[in-house]
Amino acid sequence: MTEWLPPGFVLILGALFVPFLRGHTRKVWLLLLPVLGLLQIWGLPNGYEWNLTLFDFDLQLVRVDALSRIFGTVFYLAAFLGLIFALHVEDDLEVVSALMYAGAAIAAVFVGDLISLFVFWELTAVTSLFLIWARRTERAYRAGLRYLIVQITSGVLLLAGTLIHYADTGSLAFGSLGLVSLGTGLIFVGFGIKAAFPLLHAWLEDAYPEATVTGTVFLSAFTTKLAIYALARSFAGTEILVPIGALMTVFPIFYAVIENDLRRVLAYSLNNQLGFMVVGIGIGTEMALNGTVAHAFAHILYKALLFMSMGAVLFRAGTIKGSELGGLYKSMPWTAAFCIVGAASISAFPLFSGFISKSLILAATADNHYTLTFLVLLFASAGVFHHAGIKVPYFAFFAHDSGIRCEEAPLNMRIAMGIAAALCIGLGLWPGLLYSLLPFPVNFDPYTTTHVVTQLQLLFFAAAAFVFLQKTGIYPPELASINLDVDWLYRRAGPRLVAAIGATWVRTREALAHSAGRHFEAAAAQLRALHAPPGVLGEPWSTSQATLWVALALVACLAVAYW
Repeated sequence: MTEWLPPGFVLILGALFVPFLRGHTRKVWLLLLPVLGLLQIWGLPNGYEWNLTLFDFDLQLVRVDALSRIFGTVFYLAAFLGLIFALHVEDDLEVVSALMYAGAAIAAVFVGDLISLFVFWELTAVTSLFLIWARRTERAYRAGLRYLIVQITSGVLLLAGTLIHYADTGSLAFGSLGLVSLGTGLIFVGFGIKAAFPLLHAWLEDAYPEATVTGTVFLSAFTTKLAIYALARSFAGTEILVPIGALMTVFPIFYAVIENDLRRVLAYSLNNQLGFMVVGIGIGTEMALNGTVAHAFAHILYKALLFMSMGAVLFRAGTIKGSELGGLYKSMPWTAAFCIVGAASISAFPLFSGFISKSLILAATADNHYTLTFLVLLFASAGVFHHAGIKVPYFAFFAHDSGIRCEEAPLNMRIAMGIAAALCIGLGLWPGLLYSLLPFPVNFDPYTTTHVVTQLQLLFFAAAAFVFLQKTGIYPPELASINLDVDWLYRRAGPRLVAAIGATWVRTREALAHSAGRHFEAAAAQLRALHAPPGVLGEPWSTSQATLWVALALVACLAVAYW
């Protein structure tokens, strides 16, 4: 299997058999696929390559190194957890799409050329779309269409940049590129769309919350982290990424605080966490890149845990609105406990996974004298504790009692959440397990007195601020409302602007046509007075007169057609 099957194809090909399987056979098959895939990539040595020549292009379908291996590992872990969480799902479309989506992302991680990357880049876009449409609501259908347009645009930019770069350099290598030409600039923007750069991010918060309960878990793991991998591979040390990433950590906080849909709150917090990774890529040192990779690994696990907990709430309670929830700890105590573990991890509490990964990025930022960026990241750390660490579990499981009484999450969901929670705690307790997988040697201890005390102080003051704002009534209440993000520009303002321009153009054209018509009638009357033949209408005209009227008729037809 390691010789003839590229990584990820275990899931892609295995998905084809799912519609023919039922019962326990189907469940065993689903769980076996990611295990086989994980064993495959760990059976390939560093430096292993599989090259292929196709249409005069030299393609590299497989390239194994430390960076691709760790992303492939966490992608297979995410697929395994997502499939356990989805064992109750009988919709073949949803399960097959999830498998092929995860497989395409893993295959993209291991390719070594830009053409192969483009193929799997687009396959992730198409397959992930059906995780949104599988919810089968009007909102999901519309969000899916917008998601597809954005994702295909990202792929088109990647392809255009690849072709220009190939024309300039003769190389298709998927390696260090840098912002040095139009081609690499287009590739950079294509990656930036999938990484949810500022002003390019609205697709994430628009589409993810509209996916199915299990679909959102898969979506949270692959698309944006594939973009982070691509940026780390091709644009490490690109200085512009530092301010871009810093901005990404900050602006989602303000949206998340006032958002009522708790899965959308998590989508904003996902955007916030991506910012930390982008900053690490922009700094580009070994410690910073290690921090980015470690944080991506930890983030995939704790974000999956948080989306699983909120998915379980939606599955049992039928709503995910903060204004309609509360008191669910009485009905869903296990889900509440797992959610708190995810909240502690994303908030970077000591002894949880987020602390041992985020510390690397913060240390690299301070060591390289990005003082302003460091302060921004500290503010963003406090902010994510507010909305993902406190708001999500508080309004879902505690706060006021909504009166909702429901069953605990299904057993398969609890098992998936339990494994994810154990991994979050295990990585926090034994960071060496993760550090040993990173691309560069690690000489860093996150549990120094300075790191621990600083982080606890930050979390304490953030918690105190939340309590103060809640008690004084300043904190925004959970209300049924709609946030206006940048997508408003193309979803509302854009169509209205186009409609207004169109209406103005029609009125202008009608006015000009009417004016031209009056002038034409006056000119025609003068011509009739000068050239009309004697006698009644219908008498023979001269050739010159007939030619004149035909010419005028053609001009009139042309004017009408033009206006």
